[in-house]
Amino acid sequence: MTQKGGGRGRLVADKRYSSSKQPPKASKPTKPRKNARRGGGNGGGGGGGRGKPPRRNGPVTGLIIGLARLIWRVVWGVGWRLAMIVALVVGAATLYFYSTLPDYTKLLDGRTRGSVTMLDDQGKVFAWRGETFGGQIDAKNVSPYLRDAVVATEDRRFYHHFGISPRGIASAMAINMREGRGPFDGNGGSTITQQTAKLLCLGVKFDPKKWKNEAAYENDCRSGGLRRKIKEVPYAFALELKYSKDEILSIYLNRAYLGAGARGFEAASERYFGISAANVDPQQAAMLAGLLKAPSYYAPTSSLERSQERAATVLSLMHEQNYLTDRQYLDAKNNPATLSQAAQKRAGGYFADWVMDTIPDFLSRDTTEDVVINTTLDQRIQSAAEDAMKSVYDNKVSKGSKAESAIVVMSADGAVRGMVGGRATKVSGAFNHATMAQRQTGSTFKPFVYATALDLGYTPDSMVDDAPVTVKMPGSPDWSPRNYERSYMGPITLTTALEHSVNVATVRVSEAVGRENVIKIAEGFGFAQDLPNLPSVALGVGESDLLDMTGAYAGILNGGSSVQPYGLTSLTLKGDDQPLFGKPGGIGERVISKKAAQELTYMMRQVVLHGTGRRANIDGYEIAGKTGTTQSARDAWFVGFTSDYVVGVWMGNDDNTPLKGTTGGGLPAEIFHETMKRVLNGEDPKPLPMAHPGDWQVPAQQSQGQSQSAGQAPAQPQRQRRDPSQSILNELLNIFGSN
Repeated sequence: MTQKGGGRGRLVADKRYSSSKQPPKASKPTKPRKNARRGGGNGGGGGGGRGKPPRRNGPVTGLIIGLARLIWRVVWGVGWRLAMIVALVVGAATLYFYSTLPDYTKLLDGRTRGSVTMLDDQGKVFAWRGETFGGQIDAKNVSPYLRDAVVATEDRRFYHHFGISPRGIASAMAINMREGRGPFDGNGGSTITQQTAKLLCLGVKFDPKKWKNEAAYENDCRSGGLRRKIKEVPYAFALELKYSKDEILSIYLNRAYLGAGARGFEAASERYFGISAANVDPQQAAMLAGLLKAPSYYAPTSSLERSQERAATVLSLMHEQNYLTDRQYLDAKNNPATLSQAAQKRAGGYFADWVMDTIPDFLSRDTTEDVVINTTLDQRIQSAAEDAMKSVYDNKVSKGSKAESAIVVMSADGAVRGMVGGRATKVSGAFNHATMAQRQTGSTFKPFVYATALDLGYTPDSMVDDAPVTVKMPGSPDWSPRNYERSYMGPITLTTALEHSVNVATVRVSEAVGRENVIKIAEGFGFAQDLPNLPSVALGVGESDLLDMTGAYAGILNGGSSVQPYGLTSLTLKGDDQPLFGKPGGIGERVISKKAAQELTYMMRQVVLHGTGRRANIDGYEIAGKTGTTQSARDAWFVGFTSDYVVGVWMGNDDNTPLKGTTGGGLPAEIFHETMKRVLNGEDPKPLPMAHPGDWQVPAQQSQGQSQSAGQAPAQPQRQRRDPSQSILNELLNIFGSN
């Protein structure tokens, strides 16, 4: 090329380095180096006029950068492969769980056992045992307020996620660590779908060989931790693939436990409000949804105030998420939900427990069916007994007293109308002093001594000598009974002896008519078994519970026939028309004659009118009864009756220590009075089925006007024959000897 060609080179240089003050000198073209792409030429100065070369990293920095790049390549290479493996495993697990899921309707009732529903004498529900299931409900058919309350409280993004909520899990982990727990301990951030997975126990069925009971099984199903969370994810995905959102929510609404033995929102709504879940209003829906956090703690039957406070929080969430308008929110907040009348009363807990004990376990505690039991309970009478107990303890029992009491109200045929098994009235599962406490009966046994005498032909006017006596017992020390007042009345009628509960006179009558006969009569009435064949049996040293004692007095009221107390009238499996069986008790065999029973009723009426039971009397009504106080006042009793009801009352200390200043004619008679006053409220007075003076006949031998004496009974085919002509005093001297 010519020199002129160099001008072209200058033009290129000007164009390329226009910003330079001095153009570069012309140089011979050089052959490009193979490593020119590395940008630094041959590492010298700015050869060729190309400027400063890039700065080289030092050896340490280069090593660090290289190592970081290597680690990143390894992590990336392992990470995407591991993620692929996890995705495949989760996908396979999801498909497996998906294949095992049945039609969603088969998952609605999650109980492994059935329930027992108890109805009172009017057919109204008053108690449940086991986990009740109110019936299948659908998310589309329940109250929209209830559906919204559950979603707002438990999973506000329920309709927008695919089974899990990473945001919710991350938030829950942060809360757990902030509060000093492990990341997976405590709050779980579970969606409704995940909670449903837990309720389904990830498809694992209850196995009694693996879990000792159902509670252990459910605790295992609800357990937290990383392993559980990992298992929940594919199961939740499977639920989302298999079922619609409404179907998942339906499973949740039916299986969730909501306290007080209620499984599912239908059962809970019936139990707490007496209405279907389809009809709850916003405040009721909020209370039900609030139970999901801690069912037993927030149950309104445990603490209505606490439940209402939780419901207020739920209402606020519903309002924030636009499920409630301002007006709806304020109205619901200012008018919180309250319990139904039946739930408020919680009446009959002791009664329900007793009924459960009277039927086989396979139809009660271990039932796999839903059982409906019709009972004899009268909720008005039950409430009367509970109110009476509370009134006496609040107003007449000294503060700090630990004395317990029990009440039984019964009809003449043995049908139990009310039962209070302790001073804490609204409980269940507690020790029932009415049926479980075997205590000495004291003077409440005495009517059966006189029932024996009357059945053998004595009359209420027959005479007995109330004077010191010693009973000689072969092989044992002699026994000398004493009266409570330590004084003696001399010759008195049988009526007077019972009216004032005279010990010595009663022992004389018992020995005169035959101790074996007295025991036979008492056991025939059913309130005591294995009575000791001792002279002291006449004073109530044998033991009984209050239920049997009350039943024995019902035998006197009904005219002398035994009764077996009962509370069940029929037991039916839910959905069946025919009961499996009917009442197990009622009136049994005759024990004493009707005449003897009516005469004894007259004598017991005098106890209430003029004797030890005066505090039990109610003006305008005829009441008969008997007091009882055991040795050292360890037990105090009063059992009495009107024409329609028998009421038994017991009081004592659980540790069997003596009561302070209490006898059967004191606080027990007061409790009887308060109970019967409430039971009879509004009822017309009816006469007792009793004899009256002049109704009984005086034997012909006593034409001179002398009353028959104890020991002068005419023959009775089933009893030991007595010689009517023998003087009571002579016979008693033969029995006891002179003292």
